[in-house]
Amino acid sequence: MTFEHPAEKGRPGRLGRFEKLAELASNFTSSALFSFLCVLLVAGFVTVHLFHLPMEWQHLAGDAMAAVSLLLLALLKNSERRAEHAIQRKLDAIANVLLEEHEGPRSKAHRDLAEVVGIEEQE
Repeated sequence: MTFEHPAEKGRPGRLGRFEKLAELASNFTSSALFSFLCVLLVAGFVTVHLFHLPMEWQHLAGDAMAAVSLLLLALLKNSERRAEHAIQRKLDAIANVLLEEHEGPRSKAHRDLAEVVGIEEQE
């Protein structure tokens, strides 16, 4: 187990099994079907409590909601980190192009920009 950034795991340009699964799960959780299933889960939770069903059913409903919440939290964090990394790579590329275009006279803005891009490469 490594603690690498999710976007930097595996080979560049290729998605591993986990990345493919995370992408499919992200697409599914963004769908109307998943929203409908969540509404059903919440409705079931409320129904179990309103009708005072046995405690086992109440625990089952609560555990189901907790499990879905935990899985969604992990998926959201993974997607967030991937998106953050992709945006940072694009910004670095834009900054590099700007530096190459204006490489002639070195202004303070260009030095600052070069330092910021260099910081990202060192991390």
